[in-house]
Amino acid sequence: MSEIIIKEVSTKKDLDKFICFNYELYKGNQYAIPDLYQDMVDTFDPKKNAGLEFSDIQLFLAYKDGKVVGRVGAFINNHANETWNVKNVRFGWIDFIDDKEVSKALLDAVKEWGKQRGMTSMQGPLGITDMDPEGMLIEGFDKLGTMATIYNYPYYPEHMDSYGMEKEADWIEMKMNVPDEIPEKFRRVSELTLQRYNLRIKKLNGKKDIFDNGYGKKIFGLINEAYSPLFGYSALTQNQIKQYTNSYLPMLDLRMVTLVEDCETNEVVAVGISMPSIVRALQKAGGKLLPFGWFHLLKSLKWKHEDGVELLLVAVKPEYQNKGVNSLLFADLIPIYQQMGFKWAETNPQLESNSKGQAQWQYFNPEIPKRRRCNHIGI
Repeated sequence: MSEIIIKEVSTKKDLDKFICFNYELYKGNQYAIPDLYQDMVDTFDPKKNAGLEFSDIQLFLAYKDGKVVGRVGAFINNHANETWNVKNVRFGWIDFIDDKEVSKALLDAVKEWGKQRGMTSMQGPLGITDMDPEGMLIEGFDKLGTMATIYNYPYYPEHMDSYGMEKEADWIEMKMNVPDEIPEKFRRVSELTLQRYNLRIKKLNGKKDIFDNGYGKKIFGLINEAYSPLFGYSALTQNQIKQYTNSYLPMLDLRMVTLVEDCETNEVVAVGISMPSIVRALQKAGGKLLPFGWFHLLKSLKWKHEDGVELLLVAVKPEYQNKGVNSLLFADLIPIYQQMGFKWAETNPQLESNSKGQAQWQYFNPEIPKRRRCNHIGI
């Protein structure tokens, strides 16, 4: 039997192998969505990723017969560990051939690295921070994912079970048709909510609102409030908020972003962010913006979008949850989806235990095409 050799990623050449292994392993797979190469480089660059200011990281490659056969990242998010009073080492960006000796060697490397730094448990797949893709696909292997999710082969969960991993949390994704008309009950709830709590709809007016008027900071501040009770979440720092505001908000079609404000205080109490699905464009790009990847992405975002819309996130201020405020977001967004010609919408992963988050879709008869899991094991 050939020996499995684990090597730390320590050079640009190693990092290139780490990123490109995923492309090679999933080449020709109709459901996998390749990450953009430069996005991956930036993710692991302390100068580009504010999450690395409070996180420790080590990437590993597995070799067999001189060939790369697996990869994994080991991360310690010190903010998350402090928030939840745990000593977890996370693993993420894990890929491997269907060889349990390979997956075991990768997980052993993460385990040992974490133990050397005083960690007592290992969990994943998770990202460096909560804004990274998380959760191993356990159902829906024959479904196309969304931009912000992980695809993996069906043998991956079997390898986790074989290693002794146990379920820590599951996420579900929901898919639903864009209705021809807003359901009457949904419409009534939104109208009553608007009046009862003295709220109004706010649409962003370009970069002036995002930057000069401070709505970028308001949005991510609200996300911190709304998501704080959720599994493993640690509050975004000011540097992270600046990074995400600069990187992501300007690229959005602001018609597809809706805020709800308090009429008296101007406080943002809810936000819904969506965008056209670009997964087909990402597949055509193959991880590269040049020479033609940029064209496929720009076409999908601006000129000729796909039939689907991705519901990136919904956040509601805690004191306004379960009061119908979510309905205001989609009472505004659904007519926009209709005008833009979208046929269906799909959520990003939501914790199966997040009943509040799931309840907002009850009027749209959603299906659950995919489920994913975070595993854990003591070390």
